Amino acid sequence: MAELLTLGLFLAGLLACIVGGFSVLYALVFGLICFFCYAVSRGHPVRDVLLMIRDGVRTVKNILIVFALIGMMTALWRAGGTIPWLIVYAMGLIDPRFFILFTFLLCSLMSFLIGTSFGTVGTMGVICMTIARALSLNPLWIGGAVLSGIYFGDRCSPMSSSALLVSELTKTDIYGNIGRMFKTAAVPFALTCLLYLLPQSAGGAMDAAQASLQLFRQNFRLPLVVILPAVLILALALFRVNVKIAMLASIAAGAAVCLFAQGMTVPALLRCLIFGYSTGSAKLSALMGGGGLISMARAGAIVMISSSYFGIFNKTNLMDGVDRVVEKLSAHVPPFGTTLITSVFTSMISCNQTLAVMLTYQLNKAEIPDRERLAITLENTVIVAAPLIPWNIAAAMPLTIIEVPAACLLFAFYLYLIPLWNFAAELIRAKRAARAPSA
Repeated sequence: MAELLTLGLFLAGLLACIVGGFSVLYALVFGLICFFCYAVSRGHPVRDVLLMIRDGVRTVKNILIVFALIGMMTALWRAGGTIPWLIVYAMGLIDPRFFILFTFLLCSLMSFLIGTSFGTVGTMGVICMTIARALSLNPLWIGGAVLSGIYFGDRCSPMSSSALLVSELTKTDIYGNIGRMFKTAAVPFALTCLLYLLPQSAGGAMDAAQASLQLFRQNFRLPLVVILPAVLILALALFRVNVKIAMLASIAAGAAVCLFAQGMTVPALLRCLIFGYSTGSAKLSALMGGGGLISMARAGAIVMISSSYFGIFNKTNLMDGVDRVVEKLSAHVPPFGTTLITSVFTSMISCNQTLAVMLTYQLNKAEIPDRERLAITLENTVIVAAPLIPWNIAAAMPLTIIEVPAACLLFAFYLYLIPLWNFAAELIRAKRAARAPSA
């Protein structure tokens, strides 16, 4: 009972922050206090609980490093003219009426090639969003298309850490899982493409684009060398170089471009790395401003606090009450539905995709004994559910990087069409199986 009460208090705090319009960080700190008090009340010394928190934070040190690298890299891509160059020379190839679909497909391809949602949103996502702003397109639709695309590859790329995690947890073959992922996502992918073709109105877009292009040409030198940071990270990703090393190489190239191609001073470069790219022009700042280490501070804080929960969950019985609820739920709801409901809950309390996957697996492995079926069920539920929770880092990080509100999650069609389609398919199969004996 104490376990459910503690989790209930945390969820109440989350709801209060959402309804009241307060930062989710307040709710996360409140949750940490609740979980800390629970652990102490169960006889764990304060020092041991602090060590649990430390161990939890240590599990995400690589994620925090990637956040810092993405912040610096995107700032230099802006300041060095990399993104302006890509926009100037890509604009003539783009039909604004189909740019939302174009964004989804490009981000899907990029994420499949490099296997990371964060790496994709920090590169292709930023480029597509900047082009969309230059075209005066709806940022909510573009943001939804970016989120859908970056999690296409995060779910089914052979290089994806989440696909590897599911494979390792369930002890299944990753390539067999990928084949089943493509099969179960074919219809949702096609439907997503159709939905992104709907908003085709782009009146005045090219006029706005021409004004933006003129602004870029006036404020940046655009020789071919400025695209080196983008070419470098893509080439290294294709050769499967570690994403952190690829980003460091792109940052080094971006710094060189800023200094030698754009004539930036060293102090200005350092300010850009920390605070992001800024300019005296309000119009240019609206299109290009952003990035930097500071821009990642909120996302980093969310990750650090939420990961500290893992240390407490791992060393206490806090999830025992949830385990009993899942067992009762499975008596009334099909296994896929039980896993889907569980994945939404774990994504809400864990605040990061990795912990949500591990908790969902732990809570549902007894209900789905077939390992391959369990693997594809996890891929079709928790992997795509986590990015739909605004305070989960799987959503908060991309939203921070491309600077769009959480409302764009409503337009991330691919992320909720996958679980809805597969849940409907399971219900149909269950009804057919129920009718089979009487046939």
